[in-house]
Amino acid sequence: MFPRNFAWGAATAAYQIEGGWQADGKGPSIWDTFCHEEGRVCGAQTGDVTCNSYELWEKDLKCIQQLGLTHYRFSLSWARLLPDGTTRNVNQKGVQYYNKVIDDLLSCDMSPMVTLYHFDLPQALQERGGWKASAIAALFDGYARFCFQTFGDRVKLWLTLNEPYVCAKLGHEDGVHAPGLKEAGTTAYVVAHNMLRAHVMAWHSYNSLYRPKQGGAVSLALCSDWFEPLCPENASDVAASDRALAFNLGWFAWPLFVTGDYPDVMRVAIDAQSRKMDYNGDPRLPAFSEDEPSALGTADFFALNYYTSRKVKHGCVGERRMCIKCDRDTEDILDPSWSICGTPWLAVVPCGLRKLLNYIKDTFGDPVVYITENGFCQAGPLVMEDAQRGEFYRETIQEVEKAVREDGVNVRGYFAWSLLDNFEWADGFDLRFGLFHVDFSDAERRRTIYRSGLEYAQIISKYKAEHYK
Repeated sequence: MFPRNFAWGAATAAYQIEGGWQADGKGPSIWDTFCHEEGRVCGAQTGDVTCNSYELWEKDLKCIQQLGLTHYRFSLSWARLLPDGTTRNVNQKGVQYYNKVIDDLLSCDMSPMVTLYHFDLPQALQERGGWKASAIAALFDGYARFCFQTFGDRVKLWLTLNEPYVCAKLGHEDGVHAPGLKEAGTTAYVVAHNMLRAHVMAWHSYNSLYRPKQGGAVSLALCSDWFEPLCPENASDVAASDRALAFNLGWFAWPLFVTGDYPDVMRVAIDAQSRKMDYNGDPRLPAFSEDEPSALGTADFFALNYYTSRKVKHGCVGERRMCIKCDRDTEDILDPSWSICGTPWLAVVPCGLRKLLNYIKDTFGDPVVYITENGFCQAGPLVMEDAQRGEFYRETIQEVEKAVREDGVNVRGYFAWSLLDNFEWADGFDLRFGLFHVDFSDAERRRTIYRSGLEYAQIISKYKAEHYK
């Protein structure tokens, strides 16, 4: 049994659905730039139009209503609101668009959960150093204050950043996400540190300037697989699974919920690898400054994006160098009993979510938890009668319910990824996560509900019938 007023939602992100990349005064983002560079995205695809939600928002709203959602998570395009990234240049057309989205949701008795940053940094700020530059934290805080001031009278659930781990590693070390940098060794740690600094500044701004009147809650969305030792009797594998959790989830959650600093196991592992590589520079994992506000306590709830699980054993396979993978010194293994959906990395492991929720409860002080993303993708031939995805949602939500009812985890909401088939970053349109199929060959971007969407709507309807008789 889920608690009363449980949030049933679906999630999207601005660059993945909006299109209108040059419409009405919007500035370019790093994903606009990245996608327009040859060889960056599968099939040379871009998010220039994608679902065209900037022009077709009313169609999205009908989809949301058809599902019976209580909440809708979407992100604001920083470059649509502030084309050069600063409040010196406010794009009123962008403000009008998001005002309409928020007002329409509220008029339909649905609550917005708003993400301030979902990977799409204004290109103008990238040219000033992007997330590598220390000054970005204050610039983000200025953007966040603008959004709190403009929309906070109606928005009660805020996420400052989406998946800083992905932004740092895939965008600045692996080079497969915007801005496409391959700077292994230190850059990802600096980027992640600046993203945390930005979140902390924005949280403190909200807490002191806006919370007294607006009464909302602020967090950031953290992604993590569930990791467990390949051989539970092997102490090295057990330690490896602990490191994997520290490098994925603890990297960002430990400073906010536990100590105000990074996990000791993470710093020890990085320093050990630095010594092996004869690195004599400053510690690669930055330290938090005592001159800045404390990170501890700067999350009003725990926002979790979960997709899959891994078995872990000690030892990094391949070349030895200074990078996140080698610092972590683990090997991730797919259990052959797990089914795979759509893409090789996405094993379907609903029970892993329950295990991860219990880990969060036990490790981070029993916080309120919102599952802000969870999904199952298709690839290849289109299947509208997607029974396997429907079964995935049923099994996953059952695992969440067990975590609530049997384990006492304080889960307050579940957001499916995603409302619509959309632009899935470097995979373009080849992966389909939507509850609604979008026909990208149709100028009107016709939306059609999948069988799994109907089944998700039935789950929500059943819950409402139990709680609102």
